[in-house]
Amino acid sequence: MYYYPHNCHCWACQTGYTNINNSPNIYQTSRNSDIRSEDQGGKPFVININKAAKDNITYRTAIWTSNFMQVTLMSINVGDDIGLEVHPHTDQFLRIEDGNGLVMMGSSKNNLTYRKQVSDDDAIMVPAGTWHNLKNIGNKPLKLYSIYAPPHHPFGTIEQTKEDVMHESNNLSL
Repeated sequence: MYYYPHNCHCWACQTGYTNINNSPNIYQTSRNSDIRSEDQGGKPFVININKAAKDNITYRTAIWTSNFMQVTLMSINVGDDIGLEVHPHTDQFLRIEDGNGLVMMGSSKNNLTYRKQVSDDDAIMVPAGTWHNLKNIGNKPLKLYSIYAPPHHPFGTIEQTKEDVMHESNNLSL
């Protein structure tokens, strides 16, 4: 039903790791919120994306996944990054809602010639096939949302922390 490219070079796709939790309470926020916890893809859906991104405390949470598009919320810890990756068949849009970052893009993982500091309200467009990374260079978590077209992560993806995902991917390779 959903299209997920299998030739992606990001660490999550290389390991095959996904963290899908069918619990209705999987999405936790840093303060009370009326945000629905499960992926609402395929259904009409309205959300205050600014509030949702700022309230999100997970590394990555898919909030809407359809056949043609996906929206995820992300929280990147101070000094951490998304991780160098490329999506060969997926365009990506990222919008910074809170914090400061450094985006790096280029034609190969060793040629990230495009570098720009980003902060609140900045939007980043990443064309399919472009190597990219986003690093938190601020003093608080970097809050953002990302739109993938077509979807990149499985429906319902919840990744609590990058460290958990990395640890799990290392265990899968043993």
